[in-house]
Amino acid sequence: MPIPLSPKKLLLSKWTATVPQRREKHFLVTRVIEPLVPGGPVEQVEIEAVHSRRSRTIDWRELTDVSRWQQGWR
Repeated sequence: MPIPLSPKKLLLSKWTATVPQRREKHFLVTRVIEPLVPGGPVEQVEIEAVHSRRSRTIDWRELTDVSRWQQGWR
């Protein structure tokens, strides 16, 4: 069952990857990427691994997939 999320409330939210890769388990949303069209819907966020400080851009809806992400640090 997907988690109800609002892209406007994602900034600085904490996430745990259910299947860690490269010892990266805990993530923080560091940026909500504004759409190219002003007033358009937010599509992507930038997440940063707490352990390595490596960041990547993902579609914010991926965070609703409970098989991949859990809200908060666990």
